[in-house]
Amino acid sequence: MTGAETLDVARDAIWTIVVVSAPLMVIGLVVGVVVSLFQALTQIQEQTLIFVPKILAIFLTLLLALPFMADSMHGYMMRISSRIIGG
Repeated sequence: MTGAETLDVARDAIWTIVVVSAPLMVIGLVVGVVVSLFQALTQIQEQTLIFVPKILAIFLTLLLALPFMADSMHGYMMRISSRIIGG
């Protein structure tokens, strides 16, 4: 395996990580901003209010996005295995 092929595999791995983690990160960001705005508007400074909605939203997003995430990981594994088989 040459240096260019190694960099190509690494670039593909990083891009797959970004694509797989993006739905969860975006939902976590949106829910965090909404909860922060709610706390700022109502002046409720309860620390547990930050975590419970975010955990629930990320869990639900994980359930909904799991087929997409599995398909992306499967595609990456197939690309890696075809490189291994191809030599």
